[in-house]
Amino acid sequence: MRVAVAGCGYWGPNLVRNFISLRGCELAAVCDTDGERLAEMERRFGSLRMLTDFEDVLADDTIDGVAICTPVHTHHPLAKAALEAGKHVLLTKPMTHSVATALELVELAAERGLTLQVDHTYVYSPAVQALRRIIDRGQVGDILYFDSVRVNLGLFQCDTNVIWDLAPHDVSIMNYLIDETPRWVSAVGSAHYGEFEDVAYITVRFDGALIAHFHVNWLAPVKLRSTLIGCDKKMIVYDDLAPSEKVRVYDKGVTRRSSREDRAQALVDYRVGDMHAPHIDHGEPLASVVADFQQAIETGSRTRCDGTAGLRVVQVLEAAQQSLKNQGEPVRLPAPVSSATSPAAVPATS
Repeated sequence: MRVAVAGCGYWGPNLVRNFISLRGCELAAVCDTDGERLAEMERRFGSLRMLTDFEDVLADDTIDGVAICTPVHTHHPLAKAALEAGKHVLLTKPMTHSVATALELVELAAERGLTLQVDHTYVYSPAVQALRRIIDRGQVGDILYFDSVRVNLGLFQCDTNVIWDLAPHDVSIMNYLIDETPRWVSAVGSAHYGEFEDVAYITVRFDGALIAHFHVNWLAPVKLRSTLIGCDKKMIVYDDLAPSEKVRVYDKGVTRRSSREDRAQALVDYRVGDMHAPHIDHGEPLASVVADFQQAIETGSRTRCDGTAGLRVVQVLEAAQQSLKNQGEPVRLPAPVSSATSPAAVPATS
């Protein structure tokens, strides 16, 4: 398999490194309009074919796939051109800047029989894979709520707000772990420095009582990457920054002592048991991303985060953006995206 990487800013070099290390893969070219960035790539990784024009990548019939790591507003035109040139595409998050453009790419990839994958790296992490296995085994019961915090001091983006920058990570995790379709989204936020919101709070509601909440922030004094998943049997804490025990399962919860249907009058007991921290394998999630991309190209299999999964994330982001502009007014999400199986139905690796 021969691939090219387009874009050598913050994330592109990580993909370059992983494609170089991927067995059965050749990094055919690296493309960027900035000559200094290309020189840095050559300094770090040795002799590589350097291109400054994306058209040269498209014109090379020996290149099977393209990883696009450019600003989000360029994702749609570059990915569309690559798909039309018959190349498989791996896009960094978020997939595109709108539902309409994301849907167009999904339909074009399906029409051409090409792989379209989105680099939602956290879905490939060993910790999130462990979460999926725990949930699938029924150890924790039904999910009641999903509550995530992703905050730090910076990095401010020059072309988008904190929702489009940070929330894709946790929305993709939510979609992967929860086998239900979000129904509406509400969001509030503020721009303290410049044009774009740097602090935001997003609420996602499902049918019934299931609810999700996301706190994203560029102005926090500390870096936090944590998620609480409350279930009716047990509860889970996922701390991605923890040096060990990233996933902790607590035998804690609430038990109703009354059979009365009136919840306001029901009596409850609080259950407090042991904490269990399952073993989490080590491994770079991005290595699993590129390996999944390779396997899909070679076998025609469906990637864990395909275009449909990317589209579902963009649907939530776009709804949150619309709600943000309307002072938190709830925005109803469209019907579920048609796909062979939902993204959450792709099993976790053993």
